[in-house]
Amino acid sequence: MKNDDSITTVCKAVPNHLSSFIDTFVDFSVANLFLPQKQQQNPNSPNQTTETLIRPLQTTYPSPDRLVAIGDLHGDLAKSKQALRLASLIDATDRWVGGNTTVVQVGDVLDRGGDELKILYFLEKLKREAAKAGGSIVTMNGNHEIMNVDCDFRYVTQSGLEEFEIWAKWYNIGNLMKSLCYELERPRDIFKGVPSVFPGVREEFHTGFRARIAALRPNGPISCRFLADNVTVLVMGDSVFVHGGLLANHVVYGLERINEEVRSWISGSGNMSSPGLIRGRDSVVWMRRFSEELAKKCDCSALEHVLATIPGTKRMIMGHTIQEAGINGVCENKAIRIDVGMSKGCDDGLPEVLEISKNSDLRVLTSNPVFINKYYNSLLKVDGKKDGLGLLAQDHGPKQIVVNA
Repeated sequence: MKNDDSITTVCKAVPNHLSSFIDTFVDFSVANLFLPQKQQQNPNSPNQTTETLIRPLQTTYPSPDRLVAIGDLHGDLAKSKQALRLASLIDATDRWVGGNTTVVQVGDVLDRGGDELKILYFLEKLKREAAKAGGSIVTMNGNHEIMNVDCDFRYVTQSGLEEFEIWAKWYNIGNLMKSLCYELERPRDIFKGVPSVFPGVREEFHTGFRARIAALRPNGPISCRFLADNVTVLVMGDSVFVHGGLLANHVVYGLERINEEVRSWISGSGNMSSPGLIRGRDSVVWMRRFSEELAKKCDCSALEHVLATIPGTKRMIMGHTIQEAGINGVCENKAIRIDVGMSKGCDDGLPEVLEISKNSDLRVLTSNPVFINKYYNSLLKVDGKKDGLGLLAQDHGPKQIVVNA
């Protein structure tokens, strides 16, 4: 009894510190990293106010001094880090060194690889480090984030299931530790309502399916923490970012409205069915009308009409469709396609990222030795400085943008 009284006294004095310590312990056990303290209040913290919860997502931003756009990552942490290093955003110890650079990652962190959670945690770490240095990282939802919140696991790998099994184990250990403190709210059972068996799925994968559903379904611990505050459509300066593409009816519906409806669904505070504008082949996360690799298949007239309805925008930047030729632009660079299939679960392509300067100049930063070697003698010089490599247009494909090795 005396020991119980002592435990109760300690818990009453430091319940929130204890909860924070347990969360840090779980995070490190899952992702092998410590998250820096957040500058602003965590939207999912227990001390959060209703006003904070309903604060709208920011859809429109001014042009930053330097903007770096990164395509689909699909569960490959090593390639993700290579892409970030190409743009001099992280150092050899994986710390943010990008200063006031703004980064946009256009979605599809999930599926096809086994480092999905590690990438989500890593991007969260970099968000906090960048914010302290005056920079920012804006993450977006792709079709694979939407699929997973919808419990559609067609593209999940065995290693991906195993990663979520490990997460569920440590998350439940953390909840058990919290439940020993009487002053803390009793943790909810993350598996409540999750099926135990899945007809048509091999039995050895059932545990992984349960963990993944528990984590990623609407109002799940991972979906709320890492996906709910992602934007689905973004306007930054004179560029509009979207995973798949935008049509005029999407703009009429409202870009802010799309973001808020997706956020509401993922956080579990709205309709339990996914919004219609993120479902179907012409939805904002699934469309390929402007990203077909052959330039002649790109609907330039529809694209120009869409851009004309979004004041001040010159181009649409999207992922979703792998560009075997690398990052490229069509329709007079009004459509920029940045998914290079870098994940080993896709094409295992060499990382490339898009850089946009304050005056709207575009460069592709690449690690592709074919471009480096083939066009080494085509270096363009501006004011005596190396500006980049001028790539020739391919007969069968889109025109390449300037490339810097």
